Amino acid sequence: MAEEHLSIGVTMEQPAPGDDRFDPLPYFLYAFTILVFAIPIFMLFPPIPVERSDALRQTHTKLGIHGPRKSNLAAQFHPSAHKARPGTPGRIQSLHVYPVKSCRGVELARSRVVPTGLEFDRMYTFAQRRSNADDGDAWEFATQRQLPRLANVKVDLWLPDHTKTSRQLGKLSDAFIVVRFPWEDAGVVQQLAAKISRGLRGVPEKEFMIPVEFPSKQEVENRGYTFANVRIWKETTKALNMGKEIPPQLATYLGVKGDLALFRMDPTNQREVFRCAPKSDEVGYQPVVDFHDAYPLHLLSLSSVQDLSSKIQKDEIMTKLDARRFRANIIISGTDAYDEESWRLLRFHDASDKDKQSVFDVSCRTVRCKMPNVDPDTGIRHRTEPDNSLRKYRNVDEGSPTLGCLGMQMCPVFPDAEKSLRYESFVEVGMQIDVLKRGAHLYIEQ
Repeated sequence: MAEEHLSIGVTMEQPAPGDDRFDPLPYFLYAFTILVFAIPIFMLFPPIPVERSDALRQTHTKLGIHGPRKSNLAAQFHPSAHKARPGTPGRIQSLHVYPVKSCRGVELARSRVVPTGLEFDRMYTFAQRRSNADDGDAWEFATQRQLPRLANVKVDLWLPDHTKTSRQLGKLSDAFIVVRFPWEDAGVVQQLAAKISRGLRGVPEKEFMIPVEFPSKQEVENRGYTFANVRIWKETTKALNMGKEIPPQLATYLGVKGDLALFRMDPTNQREVFRCAPKSDEVGYQPVVDFHDAYPLHLLSLSSVQDLSSKIQKDEIMTKLDARRFRANIIISGTDAYDEESWRLLRFHDASDKDKQSVFDVSCRTVRCKMPNVDPDTGIRHRTEPDNSLRKYRNVDEGSPTLGCLGMQMCPVFPDAEKSLRYESFVEVGMQIDVLKRGAHLYIEQ
C-alpha cells in the first residue's frame, strides 16, 4: 500500500503553493474568438474612413514630388549653392503649379507649357460674394490676403495611369483634383483614424474632389452648376460656379462669414493679357490666363530671395525667408541677385539636347502685395515681413512707386508653332538658362 500511495502521489502532483506559472492558451483562445467576430464588422464598417485617394490609387498616379526631403527646394537656404559661378549657366531649380489659386501647390520635375503658362496652373479659385454688387450675383476672388488659412488647404493632382486596371472600376480616363483641409470639428473616430493612417502627428482632414477637365454641358446641368461673374482685381470674367462641391466645414475653417464659392475658368472665356505682355503679331497669339493675377508665369531667383532675406528683420517667427512664400512657377538658381530684372527674352534648354527648349517673353517685374507675409507651412500671417523690407529695399520700378518688387512675370513664346500647329513646349528641372535679349522694364498697373 505504501508503494501504491507513493505512486499516486507522483502522478497526481498538484501545484505547490505560490506557483504562478502563466498558461497563455486561454488568453489566446479568447483573443482569437474576438478577432474572428471583429473581422467581418471591420470589413463592413472600417474604423479608418475610405479616402478618395484609396480608390484613385487603383487607376491613377498622383502627380508631383512629395515630401520636403525630396523637394528640389530642400537646400534652398544653403548660403552658397545657388550663387552665380563664372562659366556656369544658371538653371531651373524647381517647378510649381497651383491648380486651386492660393492653396498649396504641387511641385513638379517636368511640366508642359501651354499659352496660359504651366499646365494645370490656377484653373480654379475660391470666391466670396460681393456685398456691394449691383447685380446681386457677382463674386470676388479670394486669396491668402483675406483668408491666410488657404495656405493649409492641400491639393493633389491625380492623372489616369493606363498601366493600371481596377477589377471594380476598369480603366478611367479622367483626371481629378483632390482638395484636403484640416477638419477641426472631427469626432473621436476621425481623430483615431488620422493617427492610424498618418502617424501620431496626423490630424483629421476633410476632402472633396473636382475634375481637371471643364465639365460638359450635360454634367453642368446634372450637377446644378451655374455661370456667374467673378472679379479678379479690376477685371470681371464669367466662370463656372462649382461651389456645390465644397463641404460646409471649409468655410468654417477659413473663417468665411458669408457665401463661399469655387469657380472653374471656362477655357472658351480665358482672360486676354495686354499691358506689358507681347502683342499677338509678335508671338502669334494673344497671351491668356485663367485665375492668375495678371500674367501666365512667375519666375523667381533663389539668389534674389537670399539677398532680400539678409535684409529682413528676423524674429522668433520669421527666422528665414522661404521662397515658397512668393508662389512662383519657375524657381531658378545659379544667377546673380536681381540679374533677372534685365532680361527681356529667355530660353531654357537641355544641355544634352538642344532641341529640348522653351522660350519666354520676360514681360515685367512682379509687384508684391502683403501675401508673402503668410507662412506657407502654417497659414499664419507675419505682422510686417517681408512686406516692410520689400517696400524699403525693393522699391525699384517707377510704374509702382509705393510697392516692392521681386521676381518676373513671363509669357510663353512658341517659335515653332506655325510648323507644328501646336502651342506647347516643356520645361524641366536642371534646364540651363540662355538670356537671348536684355532691356529695361516699366510696370503698367493693372
